[in-house]
Amino acid sequence: MTQPESALSEPTNRPPSAPEVVQTADGSPTLYLPALNEHYHSVHGARQESAHVFIRHGLLPLLLAGRGTQPLESLRILEIGLGTGLNALLTLEACQLAGVSAAYAAFETVPLPPSVVEALALTTYLPDDGRVPPDSGAVFRALHAAPWDAEFPLAPTFSLTKWLRALEAVPAGTAPLVAATYHLIYFDAFAPQKQPELWTEAIFRTLYDATAPGGVLVTYCAQGQFRRDLRAAGWRVEKLPGPPGKREMTRAVKDAPA
Repeated sequence: MTQPESALSEPTNRPPSAPEVVQTADGSPTLYLPALNEHYHSVHGARQESAHVFIRHGLLPLLLAGRGTQPLESLRILEIGLGTGLNALLTLEACQLAGVSAAYAAFETVPLPPSVVEALALTTYLPDDGRVPPDSGAVFRALHAAPWDAEFPLAPTFSLTKWLRALEAVPAGTAPLVAATYHLIYFDAFAPQKQPELWTEAIFRTLYDATAPGGVLVTYCAQGQFRRDLRAAGWRVEKLPGPPGKREMTRAVKDAPA
């Protein structure tokens, strides 16, 4: 979620409203949105950023914690900003490797056009080891073709529910923001200066209430006012090293009652 930073990410000329596929420094694709002058992921590496922020510092600690005396069997995850679907794909991959089932819900207000989905599907998100999963394109297409506002089995142990609505318009405590529901929240909205309506104390309080005790929120953002709003909403805030091209990121925890 960064502004243009290098010639590597320069988009081609297209209508101003159409998202454009661009290559990032790690070889994985992302989208550039001319209307906001914004990329969906870091131009320093789309896959690297998602893996670092959301998987390494969000999902993996929960998976590792679940290997203790009470094995983790199922996760409930909420993403704010489905976007290209990269975070969902990486989460599916990690959960399958760990043998953990997941119910994944995501808010989105602007679905990708079919032509953009196909362009991204043909530019596969490469795994860290360089191998391309043979079904990655099919899973990616299925993710974007899944119905809105309904649970869809993206894999035998991984369900996806895409909510086509604005987060700020959903009353607190109502579906899909029912109290104490989620173990993990991926907050992947565009930057605060681009989508200020999503970066408010009221939003973070609603998400806090929708998070189960011990649950976690992770995001690429490290802005000072954002962190103050998180604390005011009840979260315990942690600063962590950021992905390539970014000094810091944020993890917030809803502490379980003592």
